[in-house]
Formats: sequence, C-alpha cells, structure tokens
Amino acid sequence: MNSLCHLPVKIAGIGAYVPDEVLDNARLEQMVETSDEWIVKRTGIRQRRIAAPDQATSDLAAEAAQAALRNADFPAKDVDAVIVCTCSPDHIFPSTACLVQAQIGAGNAFCYDLQAACSGFLFGTAQGASLITSGIAENVLVIGAETLSRFTDYTDRGSCILFGDGAGAVLLKKSDSESELLFAEMGSDGSRSGILNINAGGARNVASEETVREGLHYMHLDGRDVFKLAVSKLGELVESLPAKSGVDMNDISLIIPHQSNERIIRSLCQRAGLSEDSAFMNIDMLGNTSAASIPLAMEQAIREDQLQRGDIVLLLAFGGGVTWGSMLLRY
Repeated sequence: MNSLCHLPVKIAGIGAYVPDEVLDNARLEQMVETSDEWIVKRTGIRQRRIAAPDQATSDLAAEAAQAALRNADFPAKDVDAVIVCTCSPDHIFPSTACLVQAQIGAGNAFCYDLQAACSGFLFGTAQGASLITSGIAENVLVIGAETLSRFTDYTDRGSCILFGDGAGAVLLKKSDSESELLFAEMGSDGSRSGILNINAGGARNVASEETVREGLHYMHLDGRDVFKLAVSKLGELVESLPAKSGVDMNDISLIIPHQSNERIIRSLCQRAGLSEDSAFMNIDMLGNTSAASIPLAMEQAIREDQLQRGDIVLLLAFGGGVTWGSMLLRY
C-alpha cells in the first residue's frame, strides 16, 4: 500500500448524470429467476439506471463533466486535464477521455483513461491532486463513468441484479481555503484478479465466435469471495486510518463508500465500530455503478446538504483487480 497526505487541492465543482431508463426489481423478476424481496435482502437495491441504446460511457461522462463545470462556473476551454475513470470504455482505444474532451469543448486539455474498476474515482482523484500539486496542471476534471449494463449477463441472477449506469465528475483546483485532500491510501492485489473480471475481449483472450457463445464478454464475479475480501480490506483501511492520517474518526462528518452492496457497507460499519447512519447510501436507487458510484453519492450528499464546506468526508472503495483505497477530504 502507498499513501499521501495533505495536498492543498479542493473540489471546485461537482456534477452527476444518470440515464432516464429505470430498471426496477419488478422488471428483473420478468427477466430472470429472482424476486424483489430476494434482491433487496441480499443487496439493498430496488432499482438501477440503464443507458439508452445510443448512449455510451463518453456520453454519460460528458453530461456529468458539463454539470461539474457549470457548478464551478468554469469554462471547458480552460481545463488542463481530463481523467476518465472507467472499466467500461467506449473503445479499447482511443481513450474515453479524448471523446469526452471533444464533446465538452476542452480542446486545451490532455486526456487519458484510468482503469481501477470500482476504485477508479478514488485513484483518479489522488492522481489529479498530484498533477496539480506538482505543477503539471492547474485544474483537473476527474470523471467516474460506467455503462456496465453493456457487460451484464441478464440470465445470471447473481450478477445482473447489481449493476447500473451513470457518471459523476469533479473539477479539482488548487485550494485557497481550508479545503484540502488530507489523506489517501491505495492498494492492489493482482493475484486475486479472477474473483471479479471480464474474461474476453482483450489481448489475452481475443473476441471470437467461441468467446461470444460462452458469454465470456460479460462480467464474472465470485460474490462470496468479493464480499469477504471487500469487508476485510476496507475494515483494515478504516481501523488504521486514525494512526496513519492523524484524523480522529469522530471528526469525520460523513462516510461515502463505493455503493457495491448494502450488506458490505453495513458489515464494514459493524467491523469498524461505526454507526450505519454515518455511511451515505444511495445504492437502493442506482445500484452498483462502479467508478461512478462515489461521485454520484457525493453529489447527492452535497445537494441534500448532508456534506458542507469544511466537513471532513471519508471515501472508501474496493474493486476488481483487486483494488482498494481510502481518502479523507476536507470539503
């Protein structure tokens, strides 16, 4: 694991976008052998959003980016860098970030994608902050965006109930106030990559008639292993946080975990001795949106006045790779 502390960077603007189509549990009951009661009990999810046939990840990302720029009252032409955090890009290349740049008119920005699955937004925010404090960029647009419905097997009741589409974005700038990135810690374990992945479509297992017939282009997850490892790793992050960051848990106003599964979030709170009320959750309405989940939740928390300037917020994520991380921000 590696960590960084006290970077004078702030969120100058935040934006979110979810598609119009709602896929609720009642519809899933007609598609696969499941029930609303079973889904809610196991995951806490009641509905999720699904991208329209003519929408791709770049389209969702561009909507969220434009909302963040409006929120910051900042012109797209002045953006220095665009980082799109996604595991469901429009193409293998070019990067989704380059497509977003063209859509929003950020022609002066350098652009690239970052792939850390559900931990992507946390990794991207740390990287954006580092670009600013190093002097490489004055401002960075960090976007978490996913169209996971494109890679979901709707005949697999264990996975199809989980995932939704959406995008969230933040504009990072150098802080001239008390707002700052207080602490970040990130880790990975490639030896566990098989518990959550897409097996085909890359250079290791190229697309073929056989890979399509066998459904290898859909997401695969070992739910039990993911659950155990997520609770374990995130619990370790929270337990070590006070000593490593110097921030007392009582000073944290809100916890925004990756919206993976309500049971994971509640188990994490129990293990860490935290009140479940301290964890912001909107998984019931949006499902698991991977790299988009934390900025989507943060935007809602800010909009609903559950997170205000000067508050300390803890971000937590665990994703495929496997990857994990924690971040403390004074918003």
